[in-house]
Amino acid sequence: MDRLEAMAMLVASVEEGSLSAAARKLRIPVATLTRNVNDLEAFVGTKLLVRTTRKLQLTDAGTDYVAAARSILEQVDEQERRAAGEFTNPRGELVVTTPVQVARLRVLPVINQFLTLFPEIRIQLLQSDRNIDLVDSHADVAVRIGRLGDSSLVANRVGLLRVVVVASPALLKQHGEPRNPEELNAFPRVVFNSPFLSPWRFRHPDGKGSNGANGTDESLTITGTPRLLVSSPDAAADAAIDGVGATMLLEHDVAEAVRAGKLRCILEPFEVEPIPVHLVHLSRDMMPVKLRRFIDFAVPKLREALADFGRVPKP
Repeated sequence: MDRLEAMAMLVASVEEGSLSAAARKLRIPVATLTRNVNDLEAFVGTKLLVRTTRKLQLTDAGTDYVAAARSILEQVDEQERRAAGEFTNPRGELVVTTPVQVARLRVLPVINQFLTLFPEIRIQLLQSDRNIDLVDSHADVAVRIGRLGDSSLVANRVGLLRVVVVASPALLKQHGEPRNPEELNAFPRVVFNSPFLSPWRFRHPDGKGSNGANGTDESLTITGTPRLLVSSPDAAADAAIDGVGATMLLEHDVAEAVRAGKLRCILEPFEVEPIPVHLVHLSRDMMPVKLRRFIDFAVPKLREALADFGRVPKP
């Protein structure tokens, strides 16, 4: 039995939730994986997994052992990458996580340029509108929209994005332009179901917003039933252009449509503070050159890509 290999099989089984799923991920027969896990349990002299027909469950000893095995495997992997030159030459794989729309519009062009400059680096791009944990996903770096709550992350702010409400000129001509957020309750709306934008929030006309003078949430909230609920910003923008209703999106999602006159920003005096965008990574005592090169390249490029956003219009 190769003990490190057996540890990797055990950890994969726990992460995937079953021996068969782990075997598929590792591309090995289930029988091979099962034998190695059994041999590992025999070697340590205790039961590590309780197998049921529906799931795997760690014993108390198994919980401690898997945590230690993860740490050992990560150390071995880092030493192998260091020996291969990853800490002295920019090579190897980077895992980057980012919200879906930001990836398409802003991050992917930067990644494409970076890969052209560094042919020995590979990138895996994970796109999700929820914040993916960097440790659990084995990610190196992430683009995060919103205020950061995890102090363990090293953050570089690359820009700001306004949260805007837009509507087509035809819809505004038909229904009239809302003078305040409360009038949206009687106005047709298209809602993009997003953690950044749900529910719709506005600041008070006296200047108080989501960070009021006393530190409490004093924003106005609109929660009425929309005419259309969608799961992507593109769909929301297209529906708004077609006159289905007003919609709330991050400004870069509708920048081209606004410039082309297909959509108009409304209720600008009531906008909440622009949302910060950061490039974040875990603090490391010794950072691989591939990660340092990516951060050094991506931060100024993303700042340039977002430079035209985040400017609140003057009344």
